[in-house]
Amino acid sequence: NSLHEKYMTCFPQEIGNDYIHINDNTLSLSCFQPMKNLYGDDVSPLYPQPGPYFADGRRRVDYVLAYQIQKPSGDRRRSSKFGENNFIRRLRRSLSMRSSRAPLQPKEDPEIAAQEQRADYHEDDKRFRREEFEENLLETGLELEKDEGCKIPGIGFLKIHAPWNVLCREAEFMKLKMPTKKVRTTIKRLSITAPLHPKVDANRPQSVKSLSHPFSREKQHLTRCTRAKYSMGKPLCMICLSDLSSSSSSLQLLYQEWASYSVFYKYQPIGLIRKYFGEKVGLYFAWLGVYTQMLIPAAIVGVIVFLYGCATVDDNIPSMEICDPRNNITMCPLCDHACSYWKLVTACGTARASHLFDNPATVFFSIFMALWAVLFMEHWKRRQMRLNYIWDLTGFGEEEEGEKVKLTCTDRMPAYLTTLVTMCFLIAVTFAIVFGVILYRISIKAALHISSYPAARSNIRATVKTTAAIINLIIIIVLDEIYGAIARWLTTLEVPKTDKSFEERLIFKTFILKFVNAFTPIVYLAFFRGRLVGRPGKYLYVVGSYRMEECAHAGCLMELCIQLCITMLGKQLIQNNLFEIGIPKLKKLLRRRKSELDSKQEEELNNSLQRHEKDHLLGPFVGLSPEYMEMIIQFGMVTLFVASFPLAPLFALLNNIIEIRLDAKKFVMELRRPIAAKAKDIGIWYNLLRGLSKVAVIVNAFVISFTSDFIPRLVYQYMYSPDGTMHGFIDHTLSSFNVSDFQPGTAPQQPMNLGHKVETCRYKDYREPPWSNTPYELSKEFWAILAARLAFVIVFQNVVMLMSDFVDWLIPDIPKDISLQIHKEKILMVELFMKEEQGKRLAARDNHHRDSGTSPSSTNQTPTLPRSRPVSHTDCC
Repeated sequence: NSLHEKYMTCFPQEIGNDYIHINDNTLSLSCFQPMKNLYGDDVSPLYPQPGPYFADGRRRVDYVLAYQIQKPSGDRRRSSKFGENNFIRRLRRSLSMRSSRAPLQPKEDPEIAAQEQRADYHEDDKRFRREEFEENLLETGLELEKDEGCKIPGIGFLKIHAPWNVLCREAEFMKLKMPTKKVRTTIKRLSITAPLHPKVDANRPQSVKSLSHPFSREKQHLTRCTRAKYSMGKPLCMICLSDLSSSSSSLQLLYQEWASYSVFYKYQPIGLIRKYFGEKVGLYFAWLGVYTQMLIPAAIVGVIVFLYGCATVDDNIPSMEICDPRNNITMCPLCDHACSYWKLVTACGTARASHLFDNPATVFFSIFMALWAVLFMEHWKRRQMRLNYIWDLTGFGEEEEGEKVKLTCTDRMPAYLTTLVTMCFLIAVTFAIVFGVILYRISIKAALHISSYPAARSNIRATVKTTAAIINLIIIIVLDEIYGAIARWLTTLEVPKTDKSFEERLIFKTFILKFVNAFTPIVYLAFFRGRLVGRPGKYLYVVGSYRMEECAHAGCLMELCIQLCITMLGKQLIQNNLFEIGIPKLKKLLRRRKSELDSKQEEELNNSLQRHEKDHLLGPFVGLSPEYMEMIIQFGMVTLFVASFPLAPLFALLNNIIEIRLDAKKFVMELRRPIAAKAKDIGIWYNLLRGLSKVAVIVNAFVISFTSDFIPRLVYQYMYSPDGTMHGFIDHTLSSFNVSDFQPGTAPQQPMNLGHKVETCRYKDYREPPWSNTPYELSKEFWAILAARLAFVIVFQNVVMLMSDFVDWLIPDIPKDISLQIHKEKILMVELFMKEEQGKRLAARDNHHRDSGTSPSSTNQTPTLPRSRPVSHTDCC
């Protein structure tokens, strides 16, 4: 029986310090930093106050469980009259009474009685399980108090208090590290970024760090936690008595220095976030901060590459040849029958725009982004190790819970087969939807060509590209929600043994489905569009008469850029930011409209609610997986196809600056406080990031080689150009076609639209001319360029991978100062325990001499000092 079947919600009391994570059969305590106290610091525990304490005014509330209060059967009968299908039931009863000759006594509808009986049984079963669960809590030593007289109708609360002996016992079981009385001084380095740091912990000496050791009740006198300080009734943390600050001030600091858009340029108060929400949440925001910080140089270089394209667009010879009307190049129709011949000069705008993203600087930018991804991963590992040292997580290792039921391969096989078949089906559905969008582009392009409206025919390519990209965006947003629910259902079928295994499997399935959903249209535009077309007179058709679409003369890179831009901005603005802002406000508005109270009465009621009642009205915390997932997909957008969209890091940077403060405001003001969970890393998300950074090298190599015209330009310039320049490149990339070779029914409907008869048209491909011995066959230039493209992919991939591995080897995972401090702390801890043993021996010797009547000075023996190296005053105090 799960905890959520017994109780509606479980959340830590916001005014306590200790989080109690409750499972069905196990109890684990993790001490946390001071929580917020709405009643101020002058509240004495000797006088009962609502919310923070039990009714006796002395025992503090550490955790609260919420459950539904069972209604009396008479109330349910009265409310059932106004339930669903009540009109039909009353009408049926009245007709039966009228049709009878003798007056009948009114009797209860058997359908309603059966429903009430089932409801009573269900409520009794839940109540029995709750009582059994509460008995188990009492057996562990916890103290409980029920509160069913709250102002939220139908909701009861179970307040839980953890006594001092329970906290000590569980801290010893979990081997929680406690600060000892031994402290050491560290060198505080001056930083030029000091004004960018948040104004928190101003009274705490940053150059002093307490030595930590796993808690033991036998060595409790060495730590800084005592029962006397805990029993004062103030919300103090049993392991953090050196950081005394009220919880209300912590929450206020988080709101002022973290959840405000006015401090967007400052670093996040990661230490305070960890104290208030736990290590797992703190690591997420630390990782998000490092990722956003590393996006700054990537965005700057991306803007420089874009500006370089803008500055050199007028000097680009291929673009100048396309825009030169003197060339007078007639191109073949873009579709069958409806489309006609067109002049290459009409593609001048597309060619100039393509140069902004398809220039020699994009190759440098792709190499830079591959190395940037490696530097980001290395920087995060070092930052993570530094946080582990500061948060005393260096020796932390999560212990997996023991198996309750051992499932064999035969038991799991049906679930695994269901998962495999379902995921393959969903991926096939994604491919089918993308293919449907392709058919939309083909059909709408033909429809616009035969349209009688001049405005529709004026800019067909831009219309088709933009509308198709918007349709893809809507489909991606809708399917993301559906795939997330299906992934959770599939993970539940597999019955993972632990919560960690469940989370990792769910993340992996969700990532696969959402990644395929987001990147399938982009992969099609980058690598398949324009390559499965055929040639004039022998085109490739799908679904009957639909001719596969071609790229523009300047290539598919511009369309890929448009798709990336719309998808990235749309997901960030709509799915991430608008949904996170709009949905909570919409729910709040609906709750107000359903309420019968006016604004003044609602405000008075809200002021009279206790802390746990207000927390119950907040939104539930659903975990960090959605937050991580949107950032991982964004990381893929930034790294995988960055060669086609160098402004992607800039858009990601702007989004993340808003995302950090938006998530901060959501955590501080709109969500229930999550259960504190310890973690020393970001888990499976690091493996996904590392995998994406490796795949990004291969993808960018293929984008530069096959999607852009970088390789054909190099081959032409150094192999076929008569003067070593790019003059004549456009004519070199175009093949000729005799219009008499059109298949029946595919020739243009209006062949004279240019004002003259066309005998030969041009199309972009490397094929033999119609007057050669092998007309329309692939030419030797095609095979030379293909060989150069494959060679570039191999060289680019191996060189960048080698450079990445060298950078990975060059940068150590653990900072040198951290490794030295960890080594010094081990030595100091040995000295501390040796001195303790020495003190015990001296005390025992004094007691022995006192009992025997001899003086300790009569003995000339000198106590043996502990063997350890001397420690300077600069290392400890």
